Amino acid sequence: MTAAAEESVRMAGPVPRIGITGHRAIPDGALSAVRSGIRAELRGMSAARAVSCLAAGADQLFAEIALEYGIPLTAVIPGMDYEAHLGDDRVRMSYRRLLKCCAERVQLPHERTHDEAYYAAGRYIVDHADRVIAVWDGAPARGLGGTGDIVDYARTVGVPVTVLWSPGVARPF
Repeated sequence: MTAAAEESVRMAGPVPRIGITGHRAIPDGALSAVRSGIRAELRGMSAARAVSCLAAGADQLFAEIALEYGIPLTAVIPGMDYEAHLGDDRVRMSYRRLLKCCAERVQLPHERTHDEAYYAAGRYIVDHADRVIAVWDGAPARGLGGTGDIVDYARTVGVPVTVLWSPGVARPF
C-alpha cells in the first residue's frame, strides 16, 4: 500500500458497525414505522457493516434492508441448534437465504440453554457494534436475552441505542 493510500485509510477511520436487536413479532401497527426507521438509520451507510443474528422479525428485516443498501452483513449465530428454533419454514428459508448473502459468519460457542445462547449473541452484537438499532416496545424482556436485556446491556456499556417502535402499539403475547 502506498503512503497516500495508508493515510487515506487512517483518515477514514474504522468501518462503522451497526447492530440490531428486536422483537421476532412486529405488529402491523408498528411495522411501517420500524421499516422506515431502519431505512433512515441505514440510508447512506454503504461503508458500514451490519451485524445481526438473522432471527425472525426485526433481525431479518434489518438484514434485508442492509443488503438492499449494499451494506455487508455479518451473521452472529448462537452456539446451539439455532436454525431449528427460528420459527416456521418461511422464517428458516429466509434465514438460509440471508446467511448465504453474509460477508462474514460468527459461530458462538455452545451455551447451556437457548436463553443463554440468545443473551450471548445479543451481547456479542453490542460488543462489536458502534451503535445498535432496537426494534423494541419498551417492555422488559420475556426471557433472558430478550430485546429489553440487550438494550439494557448496550446502555450499561455505553453503546448508543436507537429505539424504533410506534407509541401505543402493543406487541402480541
